[in-house]
Amino acid sequence: MCVVNNNKIILDLLEEEEEEDQLLFSYLLPNKRKSTNILFKNREFEGFFEILINRHLLENETKFREFFRINYEQFNFILSLVEFELTKEPSNRVKNPISAAEKLAITLRYMATGESFRSLSFGFRVSHSYISIIIKQTLTVLKSKLVPIFMPNPNTIDFKTKAAEFSCKWNFPNCILAIDGKHIRIRSPSNSGSLFHNYKDFFSIVLLAMVDANYKFIVVDIGSYGKEGDSGIFLKSIMGKQVLDGSFCFPEDSVLPGSDIVVPHVIVGDEAFRLHNHIMKPYTRKASKNDITKKIFNYRLSRARRVTENAFGLLSQIFRVFYQPVNIETSTCDNLTWVACCLHNMLREGYLEKNHRTFYDYDKDQSTPVDNMLSLSRGGGFSNIEGFEVRELFKTYFNREGSIPWQF
Repeated sequence: MCVVNNNKIILDLLEEEEEEDQLLFSYLLPNKRKSTNILFKNREFEGFFEILINRHLLENETKFREFFRINYEQFNFILSLVEFELTKEPSNRVKNPISAAEKLAITLRYMATGESFRSLSFGFRVSHSYISIIIKQTLTVLKSKLVPIFMPNPNTIDFKTKAAEFSCKWNFPNCILAIDGKHIRIRSPSNSGSLFHNYKDFFSIVLLAMVDANYKFIVVDIGSYGKEGDSGIFLKSIMGKQVLDGSFCFPEDSVLPGSDIVVPHVIVGDEAFRLHNHIMKPYTRKASKNDITKKIFNYRLSRARRVTENAFGLLSQIFRVFYQPVNIETSTCDNLTWVACCLHNMLREGYLEKNHRTFYDYDKDQSTPVDNMLSLSRGGGFSNIEGFEVRELFKTYFNREGSIPWQF
């Protein structure tokens, strides 16, 4: 019996010694590189970029636009901005690296559809693990190049023109922008606890945006935790601090058309934001229930404020990546949202388009998602006395000199 036990102990010791030797050799010896799958070796001859894009889509402008959401001229313009940073020189290890055009194509297709990386890998013949690297790198470069062009510093914007557009299109004079926020659904980040868990019981980051009368994003704040409250997000954002301390570039106070009422220029929002002399929000449902004048003010404000809802709807309708939870790192998701807002502005401006269209008709039969971009929670925190006074002046104007036939 003792001999058997001794033999077992000896065998166990030998096995442990062998495992230690194998572990040591694994650290000392160079790792053997796995052979590339034949599926990916034929990328240059069988992938989307060569077969579908170069041979077919380049000859069909409509299909090219449906595939990438931008036209060929816009694609080349964006490529010219990022080509230097995305180009990798051939080496002994990688003789035919993926070109900058292919990287941009993969990223735009991901934004347009929200396909999984494994699905994209079968089409573009690039491994899904490397696609994640490509998209992360490309979005970082795109953000640095596109933001200065399509979302410039607000100090360079003529807000008097913006106010004239709101007055002409939405019948709300002295309004320069509308503000709103949306929760963008994401997959639960690892080790994040409840930071990204919002009041609707899913994980999200927050897109807070100021939008002009033409549905363009003028100022955005991206990446706040989903658990944060509406007022807190606005107050801690750069845009919120500038609006509340008066450093935002508001035009000087002016007279409302057809009257002698002088009011400051304002930003319109919903109940999620605090009332301020430069921020207008509707009267509460209780206050306006039996007061027709307050109901009319709420209608006029909501009519102007809906440009934010339209902008978010257009953004998600074009870039279908927002139709499902975004399954990438939160920092990359922030860059994705920045790039999507810039491309949205480019499309709204009709930049490098032969026949500019105001609205886009991709898959009109498919309804907009109702559970991936949700509004912020209601309740706007503190208000100041100047805000009440300015709102009363607008209410008086909308019920007298500034009334319109269909508001009653």
